[in-house]
Amino acid sequence: MASLLRAAAPGLFSWRGYCSRGSQGELSKGFVESLKAIVGSPHVSTAAAVREHHGQDESIHRCQPPDAVVWPQNVDQVSRLAALCYGQGVPIIPFGTGTGVEGGVCAVQGGVCINLTHMDRITELNTEDFSVVVEPGVTRKALNAHLRNSGLWFTVDPGADASICGMVATGASGTNSVRYGTIRDNVVNLEVVLPDGRLLHTAGQGRYFRKSAAGYNLTGLFVGSEGTLGLITSATLRLHPVPEATVAATCAFPSVQAAVDSTVQILQAAVPVARIEFLDDVTMDACNRHSKLSCAVAPTLFLEFHGSEQALAEQVQHTEAITQQNGASHFSWAKESEERNQLWAARHNAWYALLALSPGCKGYATDVCVPISRLPEILVQTKEELKTSGLKGGIVGHVGDGNFHCILMVNPDDEEEHHRVRAFTKKLGRQALALHGTCTGEHGIGLGKRQLLQEEIGAVGMETMRQLKVMLDPRNLMNPGKVL
Repeated sequence: MASLLRAAAPGLFSWRGYCSRGSQGELSKGFVESLKAIVGSPHVSTAAAVREHHGQDESIHRCQPPDAVVWPQNVDQVSRLAALCYGQGVPIIPFGTGTGVEGGVCAVQGGVCINLTHMDRITELNTEDFSVVVEPGVTRKALNAHLRNSGLWFTVDPGADASICGMVATGASGTNSVRYGTIRDNVVNLEVVLPDGRLLHTAGQGRYFRKSAAGYNLTGLFVGSEGTLGLITSATLRLHPVPEATVAATCAFPSVQAAVDSTVQILQAAVPVARIEFLDDVTMDACNRHSKLSCAVAPTLFLEFHGSEQALAEQVQHTEAITQQNGASHFSWAKESEERNQLWAARHNAWYALLALSPGCKGYATDVCVPISRLPEILVQTKEELKTSGLKGGIVGHVGDGNFHCILMVNPDDEEEHHRVRAFTKKLGRQALALHGTCTGEHGIGLGKRQLLQEEIGAVGMETMRQLKVMLDPRNLMNPGKVL
Protein backbone atom coordinates (compact mmCIF):
# COMPACT_ATOMS: atom_id res chain seq x y z
CA MET A 1 0.00 0.00 0.00
CA ALA A 2 2.78 2.44 0.91
CA SER A 3 4.51 1.86 -2.43
CA LEU A 4 1.21 2.36 -4.24
CA LEU A 5 0.69 5.62 -2.38
CA ARG A 6 4.18 6.88 -3.27
CA ALA A 7 3.70 5.93 -6.90
CA ALA A 8 0.36 7.71 -7.09
CA ALA A 9 1.22 10.71 -4.94
CA PRO A 10 2.48 13.00 -7.73
CA GLY A 11 -0.75 12.51 -9.67
CA LEU A 12 -2.81 12.83 -6.51
CA PHE A 13 -1.79 16.41 -5.99
CA SER A 14 -0.72 17.70 -9.40
CA TRP A 15 -2.99 16.04 -12.02
CA ARG A 16 -4.03 18.80 -14.39
CA GLY A 17 -4.18 17.92 -18.05
CA TYR A 18 -6.68 15.53 -19.53
CA CYS A 19 -6.78 14.17 -23.01
CA SER A 20 -10.18 15.49 -24.06
CA ARG A 21 -9.35 19.17 -23.52
CA GLY A 22 -8.90 21.42 -26.52
CA SER A 23 -6.04 23.84 -27.09
CA GLN A 24 -7.85 26.65 -25.19
CA GLY A 25 -8.31 24.50 -22.06
CA GLU A 26 -11.91 23.61 -22.89
CA LEU A 27 -13.50 20.21 -23.20
CA SER A 28 -13.37 18.91 -26.76
CA LYS A 29 -16.52 19.06 -28.86
CA GLY A 30 -16.52 15.28 -29.09
CA PHE A 31 -16.45 14.91 -25.32
CA VAL A 32 -19.35 17.34 -24.87
CA GLU A 33 -21.31 15.37 -27.46
CA SER A 34 -20.62 12.22 -25.43
CA LEU A 35 -22.09 13.93 -22.36
CA LYS A 36 -25.18 14.87 -24.36
CA ALA A 37 -25.53 11.30 -25.58
CA ILE A 38 -25.85 10.15 -21.97
CA VAL A 39 -28.20 12.76 -20.48
CA GLY A 40 -29.67 14.51 -23.51
CA SER A 41 -28.74 17.89 -25.00
CA PRO A 42 -31.09 19.95 -22.76
CA HIS A 43 -29.25 18.60 -19.71
CA VAL A 44 -25.75 19.74 -20.68
CA SER A 45 -24.51 23.33 -20.56
CA THR A 46 -21.21 25.01 -21.34
CA ALA A 47 -22.64 28.54 -21.03
CA ALA A 48 -20.41 30.86 -19.03
CA ALA A 49 -23.16 32.07 -16.70
CA VAL A 50 -24.22 28.52 -15.87
CA ARG A 51 -20.65 27.39 -15.28
CA GLU A 52 -19.91 30.38 -13.05
CA HIS A 53 -23.04 29.70 -10.98
CA HIS A 54 -21.74 26.17 -10.36
CA GLY A 55 -18.18 27.29 -9.58
CA GLN A 56 -18.92 28.94 -6.25
CA ASP A 57 -20.90 28.43 -3.05
CA GLU A 58 -21.77 30.74 -0.15
CA SER A 59 -18.10 31.08 0.85
CA ILE A 60 -15.50 33.77 0.19
CA HIS A 61 -13.52 31.42 -2.06
CA ARG A 62 -13.28 32.82 -5.57
CA CYS A 63 -15.38 31.38 -8.34
CA GLN A 64 -13.64 28.52 -10.20
CA PRO A 65 -16.11 27.30 -12.83
CA PRO A 66 -16.22 23.82 -14.33
CA ASP A 67 -15.92 23.33 -18.09
CA ALA A 68 -19.41 21.87 -18.36
CA VAL A 69 -22.46 21.23 -16.20
CA VAL A 70 -24.68 18.16 -16.58
CA TRP A 71 -28.01 17.22 -14.98
CA PRO A 72 -28.46 13.43 -14.83
CA GLN A 73 -31.98 12.08 -14.30
CA ASN A 74 -31.15 8.71 -12.72
CA VAL A 75 -28.36 6.67 -11.19
CA ASP A 76 -27.62 4.84 -14.46
CA GLN A 77 -26.79 8.17 -16.11
CA VAL A 78 -24.59 9.17 -13.16
CA SER A 79 -22.72 5.88 -13.48
CA ARG A 80 -22.20 6.36 -17.22
CA LEU A 81 -21.06 9.96 -16.74
CA ALA A 82 -18.54 8.92 -14.11
CA ALA A 83 -17.22 6.11 -16.32
CA LEU A 84 -16.86 8.51 -19.26
CA CYS A 85 -15.00 11.14 -17.23
CA TYR A 86 -12.84 8.54 -15.51
CA GLY A 87 -11.87 6.98 -18.82
CA GLN A 88 -10.89 10.36 -20.29
CA GLY A 89 -9.21 11.73 -17.17
CA VAL A 90 -11.76 14.51 -16.62
CA PRO A 91 -12.34 15.79 -13.05
CA ILE A 92 -15.82 15.34 -11.57
CA ILE A 93 -17.41 17.85 -9.18
CA PRO A 94 -20.70 16.87 -7.49
CA PHE A 95 -23.21 19.70 -6.95
CA GLY A 96 -26.34 19.89 -4.80
CA THR A 97 -27.83 23.24 -3.81
CA GLY A 98 -24.56 25.19 -3.56
CA THR A 99 -25.16 26.19 0.07
CA GLY A 100 -21.77 24.98 1.33
CA VAL A 101 -19.38 27.47 2.95
CA GLU A 102 -15.94 25.91 2.33
CA GLY A 103 -15.53 26.15 -1.46
CA GLY A 104 -16.48 22.51 -1.94
CA VAL A 105 -17.93 23.05 -5.42
CA CYS A 106 -15.06 25.11 -6.83
CA ALA A 107 -13.69 23.35 -9.91
CA VAL A 108 -10.02 23.96 -9.14
CA GLN A 109 -8.93 21.84 -12.11
CA GLY A 110 -11.92 22.41 -14.38
CA GLY A 111 -13.86 19.34 -15.40
CA VAL A 112 -17.52 18.34 -15.34
CA CYS A 113 -19.93 19.47 -12.65
CA ILE A 114 -22.63 16.86 -12.05
CA ASN A 115 -25.69 18.67 -10.72
CA LEU A 116 -27.86 16.10 -8.95
CA THR A 117 -30.93 18.26 -8.26
CA HIS A 118 -33.07 16.63 -10.96
CA MET A 119 -32.87 13.35 -9.01
CA ASP A 120 -35.35 14.45 -6.36
CA ARG A 121 -37.61 11.49 -5.63
CA ILE A 122 -38.43 10.05 -2.21
CA THR A 123 -38.38 6.44 -3.28
CA GLU A 124 -39.35 4.55 -0.14
CA LEU A 125 -40.89 5.35 3.27
CA ASN A 126 -41.00 2.75 6.02
CA THR A 127 -42.98 4.35 8.83
CA GLU A 128 -42.94 1.26 11.05
CA ASP A 129 -39.16 1.09 10.78
CA PHE A 130 -38.57 4.86 11.04
CA SER A 131 -36.63 5.06 7.76
CA VAL A 132 -36.85 6.74 4.37
CA VAL A 133 -34.90 6.48 1.11
CA VAL A 134 -34.22 9.69 -0.83
CA GLU A 135 -32.44 10.65 -4.03
CA PRO A 136 -29.71 13.31 -3.86
CA GLY A 137 -31.81 16.25 -5.04
CA VAL A 138 -34.33 15.98 -2.18
CA THR A 139 -33.91 18.91 0.20
CA ARG A 140 -34.42 18.98 3.94
CA LYS A 141 -37.62 21.03 3.74
CA ALA A 142 -39.07 18.93 0.90
CA LEU A 143 -38.49 15.75 2.90
CA ASN A 144 -40.21 17.06 6.02
CA ALA A 145 -43.11 18.38 3.93
CA HIS A 146 -43.51 14.86 2.51
CA LEU A 147 -43.44 13.41 6.04
CA ARG A 148 -45.95 15.91 7.47
CA ASN A 149 -48.83 13.43 7.90
CA SER A 150 -46.70 10.42 8.82
CA GLY A 151 -46.03 11.27 12.47
CA LEU A 152 -42.29 11.26 11.69
CA TRP A 153 -39.70 13.89 10.84
CA PHE A 154 -36.10 14.18 9.69
CA THR A 155 -34.29 16.01 12.46
CA VAL A 156 -30.99 17.23 11.00
CA ASP A 157 -31.38 20.96 10.42
CA PRO A 158 -28.32 22.96 9.32
CA GLY A 159 -30.43 26.04 8.62
CA ALA A 160 -30.03 26.20 4.86
CA ASP A 161 -32.47 24.17 2.77
CA ALA A 162 -29.61 21.97 1.68
CA SER A 163 -29.93 18.79 -0.35
CA ILE A 164 -29.90 15.71 1.85
CA CYS A 165 -26.98 14.05 0.07
CA GLY A 166 -25.06 17.33 0.14
CA MET A 167 -25.58 17.29 3.90
CA VAL A 168 -24.25 13.74 3.98
CA ALA A 169 -21.21 14.69 1.89
CA THR A 170 -20.27 17.56 4.20
CA GLY A 171 -21.04 15.82 7.50
CA ALA A 172 -23.70 18.40 8.39
CA SER A 173 -25.45 18.82 11.72
CA GLY A 174 -27.28 21.90 13.00
CA THR A 175 -29.67 23.05 15.69
CA ASN A 176 -31.24 19.68 16.63
CA SER A 177 -28.03 17.71 16.97
CA VAL A 178 -27.76 18.04 20.75
CA ARG A 179 -30.88 15.84 21.07
CA TYR A 180 -31.08 13.81 17.86
CA GLY A 181 -27.51 13.57 16.60
CA THR A 182 -25.75 14.78 13.46
CA ILE A 183 -26.23 13.53 9.90
CA ARG A 184 -23.64 10.86 10.67
CA ASP A 185 -25.94 9.43 13.35
CA ASN A 186 -28.96 9.45 11.03
CA VAL A 187 -27.63 7.78 7.88
CA VAL A 188 -28.32 4.06 7.63
CA ASN A 189 -27.17 3.25 4.09
CA LEU A 190 -25.85 5.01 0.99
CA GLU A 191 -25.84 4.29 -2.72
CA VAL A 192 -22.61 5.67 -4.17
CA VAL A 193 -21.33 5.85 -7.73
CA LEU A 194 -17.58 5.34 -7.47
CA PRO A 195 -15.20 7.39 -9.63
CA ASP A 196 -14.99 4.70 -12.31
CA GLY A 197 -18.77 4.29 -12.52
CA ARG A 198 -19.22 1.21 -10.33
CA LEU A 199 -22.21 1.23 -7.96
CA LEU A 200 -21.68 0.68 -4.23
CA HIS A 201 -24.32 0.10 -1.55
CA THR A 202 -22.41 0.87 1.62
CA ALA A 203 -24.53 -1.33 3.92
CA GLY A 204 -25.79 -3.77 1.30
CA GLN A 205 -28.51 -3.19 -1.29
CA GLY A 206 -31.93 -2.37 0.18
CA ARG A 207 -30.91 -2.76 3.83
CA TYR A 208 -32.13 -0.43 6.59
CA PHE A 209 -31.38 -2.13 9.90
CA ARG A 210 -31.05 -0.30 13.23
CA LYS A 211 -27.53 -1.58 13.86
CA SER A 212 -24.88 -3.81 12.31
CA ALA A 213 -21.47 -5.22 13.12
CA ALA A 214 -20.88 -6.52 9.59
CA GLY A 215 -17.41 -5.58 8.42
CA TYR A 216 -15.99 -2.11 7.93
CA ASN A 217 -18.30 0.90 8.26
CA LEU A 218 -18.39 1.93 4.60
CA THR A 219 -21.35 4.22 5.20
CA GLY A 220 -19.33 6.22 7.70
CA LEU A 221 -16.46 6.49 5.23
CA PHE A 222 -18.58 8.45 2.74
CA VAL A 223 -20.29 10.69 5.31
CA GLY A 224 -18.19 13.85 5.33
CA SER A 225 -16.11 12.79 2.30
CA GLU A 226 -17.00 16.07 0.52
CA GLY A 227 -17.42 14.51 -2.92
CA THR A 228 -13.82 13.27 -3.01
CA LEU A 229 -14.56 9.53 -2.99
CA GLY A 230 -17.72 9.19 -5.08
CA LEU A 231 -21.16 10.57 -5.97
CA ILE A 232 -23.89 9.87 -3.44
CA THR A 233 -27.01 8.98 -5.45
CA SER A 234 -29.31 7.74 -2.67
CA ALA A 235 -29.45 7.85 1.12
CA THR A 236 -31.41 5.74 3.58
CA LEU A 237 -32.11 7.91 6.61
CA ARG A 238 -33.28 7.41 10.18
CA LEU A 239 -36.47 9.25 11.13
CA HIS A 240 -37.84 10.24 14.55
CA PRO A 241 -41.37 10.50 15.97
CA VAL A 242 -42.84 14.00 16.02
CA PRO A 243 -42.90 15.06 19.70
CA GLU A 244 -46.24 15.34 21.49
CA ALA A 245 -45.52 18.92 22.54
CA THR A 246 -42.90 21.56 21.77
CA VAL A 247 -41.99 24.83 23.45
CA ALA A 248 -39.26 27.33 22.61
CA ALA A 249 -37.73 30.13 24.65
CA THR A 250 -35.24 32.96 24.54
CA CYS A 251 -33.35 34.47 27.44
CA ALA A 252 -30.78 37.25 27.56
CA PHE A 253 -27.66 37.30 29.74
CA PRO A 254 -25.37 39.97 31.16
CA SER A 255 -22.31 38.40 29.54
CA VAL A 256 -21.08 35.72 27.15
CA GLN A 257 -19.66 33.86 30.15
CA ALA A 258 -23.07 33.72 31.85
CA ALA A 259 -24.82 32.42 28.73
CA VAL A 260 -22.28 29.69 28.07
CA ASP A 261 -22.05 28.69 31.74
CA SER A 262 -25.84 28.18 31.65
CA THR A 263 -25.46 25.95 28.60
CA VAL A 264 -22.92 23.70 30.33
CA GLN A 265 -25.00 23.52 33.51
CA ILE A 266 -28.21 22.64 31.62
CA LEU A 267 -26.40 19.75 29.91
CA GLN A 268 -24.76 18.63 33.14
CA ALA A 269 -28.21 18.57 34.79
CA ALA A 270 -29.31 16.10 32.08
CA VAL A 271 -32.12 18.33 30.85
CA PRO A 272 -33.00 16.72 27.46
CA VAL A 273 -32.99 20.02 25.61
CA ALA A 274 -33.75 19.63 21.89
CA ARG A 275 -32.01 22.83 20.78
CA ILE A 276 -29.77 25.28 22.59
CA GLU A 277 -28.31 28.03 20.43
CA PHE A 278 -26.11 31.00 21.35
CA LEU A 279 -26.22 34.43 19.66
CA ASP A 280 -23.99 37.29 20.77
CA ASP A 281 -25.12 40.91 21.06
CA VAL A 282 -24.02 41.83 17.53
CA THR A 283 -25.97 38.93 16.04
CA MET A 284 -29.05 39.67 18.15
CA ASP A 285 -29.05 43.28 16.94
CA ALA A 286 -28.79 42.07 13.33
CA CYS A 287 -31.61 39.52 13.81
CA ASN A 288 -33.86 42.12 15.40
CA ARG A 289 -33.41 44.34 12.35
CA HIS A 290 -33.60 41.62 9.70
CA SER A 291 -36.36 39.42 11.16
CA LYS A 292 -38.38 42.10 12.97
CA LEU A 293 -37.76 40.67 16.45
CA SER A 294 -37.78 42.69 19.64
CA CYS A 295 -35.27 40.73 21.70
CA ALA A 296 -32.79 42.35 24.06
CA VAL A 297 -29.50 43.25 22.39
CA ALA A 298 -27.38 41.04 24.62
CA PRO A 299 -25.79 37.56 24.62
CA THR A 300 -28.82 35.31 24.20
CA LEU A 301 -29.80 31.65 24.25
CA PHE A 302 -32.50 30.23 21.99
CA LEU A 303 -33.86 26.97 23.45
CA GLU A 304 -36.40 24.35 22.47
CA PHE A 305 -37.85 21.41 24.40
CA HIS A 306 -39.66 18.32 23.07
CA GLY A 307 -41.77 15.76 24.93
CA SER A 308 -45.05 15.31 26.76
CA GLU A 309 -46.77 18.27 28.39
CA GLN A 310 -45.72 17.04 31.84
CA ALA A 311 -42.12 16.46 30.78
CA LEU A 312 -41.92 19.90 29.20
CA ALA A 313 -43.14 21.58 32.39
CA GLU A 314 -40.33 19.91 34.33
CA GLN A 315 -37.68 20.74 31.70
CA VAL A 316 -38.75 24.36 31.51
CA GLN A 317 -38.79 24.79 35.28
CA HIS A 318 -35.32 23.28 35.67
CA THR A 319 -33.87 25.33 32.82
CA GLU A 320 -35.38 28.58 34.01
CA ALA A 321 -33.89 28.05 37.47
CA ILE A 322 -30.40 27.44 36.03
CA THR A 323 -30.50 30.46 33.74
CA GLN A 324 -31.77 32.75 36.50
CA GLN A 325 -28.87 31.69 38.71
CA ASN A 326 -26.61 33.01 35.93
CA GLY A 327 -28.36 36.35 35.71
CA ALA A 328 -30.72 35.67 32.81
CA SER A 329 -33.43 38.18 32.02
CA HIS A 330 -36.06 38.84 29.35
CA PHE A 331 -37.15 35.19 29.52
CA SER A 332 -39.74 34.72 26.76
CA TRP A 333 -41.66 31.54 25.92
CA ALA A 334 -43.04 30.59 22.50
CA LYS A 335 -45.59 27.78 22.63
CA GLU A 336 -47.54 28.35 19.44
CA SER A 337 -46.17 26.98 16.17
CA GLU A 338 -46.19 30.37 14.45
CA GLU A 339 -44.15 31.99 17.24
CA ARG A 340 -41.63 29.15 17.27
CA ASN A 341 -41.25 29.20 13.51
CA GLN A 342 -40.58 32.94 13.57
CA LEU A 343 -37.95 32.47 16.26
CA TRP A 344 -36.08 29.70 14.46
CA ALA A 345 -36.38 31.41 11.09
CA ALA A 346 -34.59 34.37 12.66
CA ARG A 347 -31.86 32.07 13.99
CA HIS A 348 -31.44 30.35 10.64
CA ASN A 349 -31.26 33.72 8.88
CA ALA A 350 -28.56 35.08 11.19
CA TRP A 351 -26.04 34.70 8.33
CA TYR A 352 -28.10 36.94 6.05
CA ALA A 353 -28.96 39.30 8.91
CA LEU A 354 -25.27 39.95 9.54
CA LEU A 355 -24.56 40.32 5.82
CA ALA A 356 -27.31 42.96 5.65
CA LEU A 357 -25.30 45.09 8.11
CA SER A 358 -22.43 45.25 5.58
CA PRO A 359 -23.82 45.64 2.04
CA GLY A 360 -21.40 44.45 -0.62
CA CYS A 361 -19.53 42.14 1.75
CA LYS A 362 -19.37 38.35 1.64
CA GLY A 363 -19.51 36.15 4.70
CA TYR A 364 -17.09 33.63 6.12
CA ALA A 365 -17.97 31.36 9.05
CA THR A 366 -15.47 29.67 11.33
CA ASP A 367 -16.58 26.26 12.59
CA VAL A 368 -14.57 25.10 15.60
CA CYS A 369 -15.96 22.58 18.07
CA VAL A 370 -14.53 21.82 21.52
CA PRO A 371 -15.39 19.60 24.48
CA ILE A 372 -18.31 21.13 26.36
CA SER A 373 -16.20 21.83 29.46
CA ARG A 374 -13.85 24.04 27.41
CA LEU A 375 -16.60 25.97 25.64
CA PRO A 376 -16.84 28.90 28.09
CA GLU A 377 -13.08 29.46 27.92
CA ILE A 378 -12.76 29.58 24.14
CA LEU A 379 -16.02 31.42 23.47
CA VAL A 380 -15.27 34.25 25.90
CA GLN A 381 -11.73 34.52 24.54
CA THR A 382 -12.95 34.52 20.92
CA LYS A 383 -15.47 37.27 21.62
CA GLU A 384 -12.71 39.50 23.05
CA GLU A 385 -10.35 38.75 20.17
CA LEU A 386 -13.08 39.49 17.62
CA LYS A 387 -13.65 42.88 19.28
CA THR A 388 -9.95 43.78 19.07
CA SER A 389 -9.30 42.32 15.61
CA GLY A 390 -10.95 45.16 13.70
CA LEU A 391 -13.01 42.58 11.80
CA LYS A 392 -16.78 42.92 11.47
CA GLY A 393 -18.96 40.02 12.52
CA GLY A 394 -20.92 38.21 15.17
CA ILE A 395 -20.93 34.84 16.92
CA VAL A 396 -23.59 32.13 16.79
CA GLY A 397 -23.32 28.56 17.90
CA HIS A 398 -24.83 25.13 18.42
CA VAL A 399 -23.40 25.40 21.91
CA GLY A 400 -25.04 22.20 23.13
CA ASP A 401 -22.46 20.41 20.96
CA GLY A 402 -19.55 22.73 21.79
CA ASN A 403 -19.73 24.07 18.22
CA PHE A 404 -19.83 27.78 17.34
CA HIS A 405 -19.28 30.09 14.37
CA CYS A 406 -17.78 33.53 14.00
CA ILE A 407 -19.61 34.96 11.00
CA LEU A 408 -17.16 37.46 9.55
CA MET A 409 -17.99 40.13 6.97
CA VAL A 410 -15.35 40.41 4.25
CA ASN A 411 -14.96 42.99 1.51
CA PRO A 412 -14.30 40.84 -1.59
CA ASP A 413 -11.99 43.53 -3.03
CA ASP A 414 -9.90 44.04 0.13
CA GLU A 415 -6.99 41.61 0.07
CA GLU A 416 -5.63 42.88 3.38
CA GLU A 417 -8.97 42.11 5.04
CA HIS A 418 -8.95 38.64 3.47
CA HIS A 419 -5.51 38.11 5.00
CA ARG A 420 -6.72 39.17 8.46
CA VAL A 421 -9.74 36.85 8.20
CA ARG A 422 -7.49 33.92 7.24
CA ALA A 423 -5.14 34.70 10.14
CA PHE A 424 -8.03 34.99 12.61
CA THR A 425 -9.51 31.71 11.36
CA LYS A 426 -6.26 29.76 11.62
CA LYS A 427 -5.55 31.11 15.09
CA LEU A 428 -9.02 30.14 16.29
CA GLY A 429 -8.68 26.69 14.73
CA ARG A 430 -5.40 26.13 16.54
CA GLN A 431 -6.89 27.33 19.82
CA ALA A 432 -9.64 24.71 19.41
CA LEU A 433 -7.07 22.00 18.67
CA ALA A 434 -5.13 22.99 21.80
CA LEU A 435 -8.32 22.42 23.81
CA HIS A 436 -8.72 18.88 22.35
CA GLY A 437 -11.34 20.03 19.84
CA THR A 438 -11.63 20.09 16.05
CA CYS A 439 -11.19 22.77 13.40
CA THR A 440 -14.58 21.93 11.87
CA GLY A 441 -17.71 20.67 13.57
CA GLU A 442 -20.02 20.58 10.55
CA HIS A 443 -18.85 22.62 7.54
CA GLY A 444 -16.03 20.35 6.38
CA ILE A 445 -12.46 20.96 5.25
CA GLY A 446 -13.03 22.08 1.66
CA LEU A 447 -10.31 24.39 0.35
CA GLY A 448 -9.48 26.42 3.43
CA LYS A 449 -8.78 24.02 6.31
CA ARG A 450 -6.39 21.52 4.78
CA GLN A 451 -3.44 22.67 6.89
CA LEU A 452 -5.50 22.54 10.07
CA LEU A 453 -6.62 19.01 9.16
CA GLN A 454 -2.99 17.92 9.05
CA GLU A 455 -2.38 19.46 12.47
CA GLU A 456 -5.53 17.84 13.85
CA ILE A 457 -5.09 14.22 12.80
CA GLY A 458 -1.31 13.99 12.38
CA ALA A 459 0.98 12.40 9.81
CA VAL A 460 -0.31 8.84 10.17
CA GLY A 461 -3.91 10.02 9.94
CA MET A 462 -3.16 11.97 6.77
CA GLU A 463 -1.30 9.05 5.20
CA THR A 464 -4.25 6.75 5.95
CA MET A 465 -6.67 9.19 4.32
CA ARG A 466 -4.43 9.47 1.26
CA GLN A 467 -4.27 5.68 1.00
CA LEU A 468 -8.05 5.47 1.06
CA LYS A 469 -8.26 8.18 -1.60
CA VAL A 470 -5.76 6.43 -3.85
CA MET A 471 -7.53 3.09 -3.59
CA LEU A 472 -10.92 4.56 -4.54
CA ASP A 473 -9.76 7.35 -6.85
CA PRO A 474 -6.23 6.62 -8.12
CA ARG A 475 -6.40 9.37 -10.76
CA ASN A 476 -7.63 12.00 -8.27
CA LEU A 477 -10.63 12.91 -10.40
CA MET A 478 -13.30 13.18 -7.70
CA ASN A 479 -13.51 16.81 -6.58
CA PRO A 480 -9.71 17.30 -6.64
CA GLY A 481 -8.07 19.86 -4.38
CA LYS A 482 -10.50 19.37 -1.49
CA VAL A 483 -9.74 17.88 1.94
CA LEU A 484 -6.27 16.52 1.04
